Amino acid sequence: MKRVLTIAGSDSGGGAGIEADIKTISALGAYACTAITAVTAQNTLGVAGVHTLPADFVRLSIETVLSDIGADAIKLGMLANEEIIRAVGACLPQNIPVVLDPVMVATSGAVLLPDAAIAALTAELLPRASVVTPNLPEAAKLTGLRVETEKERIAAGRALLAMGAKAALVKGGHGSGEMLTDYLVTAEAVEAIALPRLHSRNTHGTGCTMASAIATGLAQGLPLLDATRRARHYLQAAIRTAPGFGAGHGPVNHLVITNSK
Repeated sequence: MKRVLTIAGSDSGGGAGIEADIKTISALGAYACTAITAVTAQNTLGVAGVHTLPADFVRLSIETVLSDIGADAIKLGMLANEEIIRAVGACLPQNIPVVLDPVMVATSGAVLLPDAAIAALTAELLPRASVVTPNLPEAAKLTGLRVETEKERIAAGRALLAMGAKAALVKGGHGSGEMLTDYLVTAEAVEAIALPRLHSRNTHGTGCTMASAIATGLAQGLPLLDATRRARHYLQAAIRTAPGFGAGHGPVNHLVITNSK
């Protein structure tokens, strides 16, 4: 069994963050460890409050897990502020795949990463990322580029490579059209991963779920493209079979693979 360490915030509603990560990693057959950066009070309607943990405690959590249990891949999610970003950057191992989900805004619209911290994320963590997985607003924010067309989205991916990432997955969920296309941009190629768009309100935590699924695949030895394709099909099934909880943006069905056995 491979090990995935997720460094992210906790979602009391269970649909995103650490909770989504643990369920995704477990459903795909790996062992989940955590370092929690913040706890949130939230449900499908929005975020009611955020309590950020001290950066030195986040670093202690990471170092304590890695010194004993270890990790075969690391997923980075909500990092909350500049101090935590720098603490994480200071203790990331050099030889482990890192999947960076640049969480900035929740599905409900709540801001989860202040502008002052984005420069630190770009400087400290992008160069450590085996792959960065922005949605369209995040790709635009990180690069300063437009992301309306296929050409612009690929250009944004290449800009993220120029900023230090080894690969970039520019996700198309915030776009339009009946096909939802993600672009995996590497130094060698651009791969388009297209599936039918599911018109569902149950999309809370999809970015966390996708990034954790990719990290699990990398931990299990899959090539990046194969890990990304598996993650995308897993997410598609999880959205399609969502339980429908809550009155707002509901969670996906992270246990879709387990339940189908």
